[in-house]
Order: sequence, then structure tokens, then C-alpha cells
Amino acid sequence: MKSKVAVLVSGGGTNLQTLIDFEKEKGCECPYEIAVVISDHRDAFALQRAQKAGIPAAVTSPFSVMGKETAQNATRDEKRLAVSNAMLEQCQKYDVQIVVEAGCLTVLSGDILKVYANKIINLHPALLPKFGGVGMWGHHVHEAVLASGEKESGCTVHLVNEVCDGGEILLQKKVPVLPDDTPDSLYARIAPKEHEALLEGLLLLCNRL
Repeated sequence: MKSKVAVLVSGGGTNLQTLIDFEKEKGCECPYEIAVVISDHRDAFALQRAQKAGIPAAVTSPFSVMGKETAQNATRDEKRLAVSNAMLEQCQKYDVQIVVEAGCLTVLSGDILKVYANKIINLHPALLPKFGGVGMWGHHVHEAVLASGEKESGCTVHLVNEVCDGGEILLQKKVPVLPDDTPDSLYARIAPKEHEALLEGLLLLCNRL
């Protein structure tokens, strides 16, 4: 039986597209089915990818789940919890078994971490446990790697728990850091590895379950 998956996104959705393409290619042999795409940004291009693929989608931005005035006056933690709870509601609506964070910028909190304990994976654009935690996302990660003088970087797929980027590491992909690298050039080398890693991580979790 296929595992029903929710994919959490914030931006362009290239990693989502990798999962969509694999599911389409494998058909009935694919061990997962993307049941819903959930975005914490209403203008994320990933939502268009979901629509094109015929996958249900939902927006759980702070404004959409809290209302504009409440969201404007809420703390970061309050917004995270409201978004996380809205994401949990969508996951339960679509009978989801596995949650995949594919470039989602919301640090999950609250009941979703309990309901889906050991069933949420996240893709992080560095080799954890280095360069993880709050604030380490996107170009910030690559800037930190270059500033540290590291000789290699890459990406990590890990289980999600209450500690930001602190869950069990499932797999990593590595690339060399070159002397003339910029954050953009380093990201360009890591991005293809991210697509491979996220797919492998999802298939690994499907096998576990």
C-alpha cells in the first residue's frame, strides 16, 4: 500500500517537482502518493507545480490562519505554532502518513511533532550537525560554510523533532567547497544533490513504515 505524503513548501518547489516526477514515472510501483502540498507562503511557485500535477494544495501562511491583525501582533513562536497546527489539520484531512519538509521555512512546533513523530523528514542544505539551527537556511547556510573555511559541504535529510535540525540523520550527500566559491556557486553544486537526497530519504522512510 502506498504511503500518503504531505509535502511542506515555501518557495519554488524544485524538490517537490523531483518527488512528483518520480511518482509519475514509477506509477503503481511508487511506494508513496503525494496527497497534499502545503505552503506557508501564498505566492510560492510550488503551489503552481501542485496544481499542474493535479495535487490538492493548501496555504497556511500566518495571515491566512491567524488573520492579518492577529498575525501582525503575534510573536514568532505564536506564528509558528499557528502555522504548524494548520498544517497538522491539513495532514489529517488527507489521511497523511508521512510529512516531507521540502524547503519549508517554518520550524514546526506543537502537536504535529507528536502525531507524526519519526514520520517527518526535512532537507537541510548543509552537513549536519554543523551549520544547523534557527537562522541556518538558504544563502545564510552557504555563507556560513564559506566563512568557516570548510573543505566540503552538501545536504542532509533528517527526522524532525523538537530540536531545530536536531533529529536523527538519515543520509547525507557531499560536494567539495572550491577556493573561488560564492554562496550561489556552492548552492548550484549542492542543489542536484538535494533532489537525490530528499527522494532517497522519502523512499527510506516508506520502507521503514
